[in-house]
Amino acid sequence: MVPESIRHFIGGQQVRSSFGKAFPAVDPATGKEYARVEVGVGADINQAVLAAQNLFGPGPWADMTALERAAVLARIADGIDSRAGQIADFEALGSGLPITQASHHVAAAAQCFRLAAGLIRERHGETSVSPGRPGYLALRPAGVTGVVTSWRTPFLAQARALAPALAAGGTVVLQADIWAPLSAALLPEIVTDAGLPAGVLNIVHGTGSWRGTRPTTGARDALVTHAGVPLLSFAGDAAAGEEVAREAAERGKRLTTNLASHSPCVILADADIERAADSALFGAFALNGGRRTATARILAERSVYEAVVTRVADGAGRLRVGAPSDPATEIGALVHAEHYDQVMSGVRRGIRDGARLAAGGRRPGDLTEGSYLSPTVLADVTPDMRIFTEVMSAPVACVTPFDSEEQAVTLARALTGAPAAYLWTADQRRANRLAMAIGSPMTWVNAHNPDDLRTPPGHAEIADDLDFYTGSGAIYVAADDDPAPRLSTGTGLPG
Repeated sequence: MVPESIRHFIGGQQVRSSFGKAFPAVDPATGKEYARVEVGVGADINQAVLAAQNLFGPGPWADMTALERAAVLARIADGIDSRAGQIADFEALGSGLPITQASHHVAAAAQCFRLAAGLIRERHGETSVSPGRPGYLALRPAGVTGVVTSWRTPFLAQARALAPALAAGGTVVLQADIWAPLSAALLPEIVTDAGLPAGVLNIVHGTGSWRGTRPTTGARDALVTHAGVPLLSFAGDAAAGEEVAREAAERGKRLTTNLASHSPCVILADADIERAADSALFGAFALNGGRRTATARILAERSVYEAVVTRVADGAGRLRVGAPSDPATEIGALVHAEHYDQVMSGVRRGIRDGARLAAGGRRPGDLTEGSYLSPTVLADVTPDMRIFTEVMSAPVACVTPFDSEEQAVTLARALTGAPAAYLWTADQRRANRLAMAIGSPMTWVNAHNPDDLRTPPGHAEIADDLDFYTGSGAIYVAADDDPAPRLSTGTGLPG
């Protein structure tokens, strides 16, 4: 049952907006309101931060042993599993993702908490001893964490941030996304049933649109700039991430990001064209085109360019667009009417700039309401077109020809902030050369990125995140015969 009113969750209680306003949560498949969501402003963030600070330090969460915290995280994972169908329904309704893809993400979200629980069990009791001076390394939470997540895969994005932050023993303020607020609505019940103490997790919903006066400080800005939040976790697009990074740097905050951008998929003439094009098709259109590592910019060598365009366009035309709740749906609805308008404006601009519409570009004829877009392929896109570098996070793929390796590298590197690159060629030495020249954080050669619909974050990723949320201090214990230094004699002073 979808709640009619979605409120903040602060200090273990459902809380109304201090601003006294609510905004509509809208079903992207119908354009109809399904709930009212409390507006989050600076005062709400401040209240949530105070609740988190009250639980940071001596108290029921910090005083738990690592093994006790691990047990709570495991129960959160069990709670997610037991509500998997309901969470997937909420995810599909709130974000427009196809239900089958949302279901995979629910399972991956549970696994995030299990991985985090396993890691703190492994780290329980770690020590560091130096000769003649026994000691140990004390691990402790680094502070209150502010979490801002994206509408692209909201429930999984929340789990990826919350699991390691809570595993470290910290407290959290989560700012839920305004376009997809529903996914966070089940978290209070899940964490409370699991035994997470009230105030450890606090949720403030975003600033929405309404008639009347806008508040001066929205939830995201208030959370990012709050002096009581030394750690920030941000998931979103690269442009917003740069803005958050500037704010964090100016205030000396620690920041971890999970940014979305368009990743180049470079297809050379000697590649297996069918496999390469099919992989690019999946990467560009899965999750309604919202994958963090989406292959939405396809670069094809001139001699195979038209073959690539044809196969990608034909494949896009066969994808089933429909209601997110339908298990047969492959492409659901775009998350919000405003996003739909932005995407359509970008597509039209691209065509005006000279791009060739090879597939889609319009609403499917049988879907008269909601934010639906047929999978769209734009060919003949050049790097001087705005659409080439514009991050759309939508089922829109752009295909660009190149004539040389050097040109392919230049085009790939023009996609700044791209989290991955894909190379398709039969020549391994050529692949190595191009991978080094492009310099992507992750490069996949003749392979599909396994970080797809079925794969949760790995052990190493969660471990890295746990390190981010954890502080440490070395504690040394003097040996019985360790003499105290004396200034008068110089005993114990360094030579």
